[in-house]
Amino acid sequence: MSRFVVFDVETPNSLCDRMSAIGITVIEDELIVDEFYSLVNPETYFDYFNIQLTGISEETVWNAPAFPEVWARIEPIMSKGLLAAHNAVFDLGVLKKCLRAYGIEWKPYVRYVCTVKMGRKLLPGMKHNLNVMCEHYGIDLDHHHAASDSRACGEILLRYLEDGADIRQHIRTFSFRNDPKTTGKNIARGGKK
Repeated sequence: MSRFVVFDVETPNSLCDRMSAIGITVIEDELIVDEFYSLVNPETYFDYFNIQLTGISEETVWNAPAFPEVWARIEPIMSKGLLAAHNAVFDLGVLKKCLRAYGIEWKPYVRYVCTVKMGRKLLPGMKHNLNVMCEHYGIDLDHHHAASDSRACGEILLRYLEDGADIRQHIRTFSFRNDPKTTGKNIARGGKK
């Protein structure tokens, strides 16, 4: 696999069914070749906790595009390559809920890798929080800013690949259907978790 689409989302509240920002880092042939960032107007309320965590509030996103407009721009990017995220099931889950909330059809499932799960196998015995991993590898991070988080996740993925990780052993599939049986399965091992 030579193209990875690494992404990170921020959410406005504890429901995690809308996004307030998205960052995307595209890797081709083990180089970062493109980046995208956008605030997203979630068209819903913000929790105090999320505002403090991300620095994004209702005022911040007042003039930001809603998800359908952002999706129209990022769908061509997200559709070409293996998706990757740090704690990927969270980010994929938010994306799935956003697509469903706006009645947008996409793929029935996607293939992805999770840098948390990869790290647990490749670097056992250490914490795999994004900030801890960035400190370990000397990667700059403005934590809970979607652009910085996606880039940092991409750089962690590149470190894993440089260290000889076989990406095929870490590929899973995430269902965008309502079938929980296919969410988060490891397709490289015949669907066993």
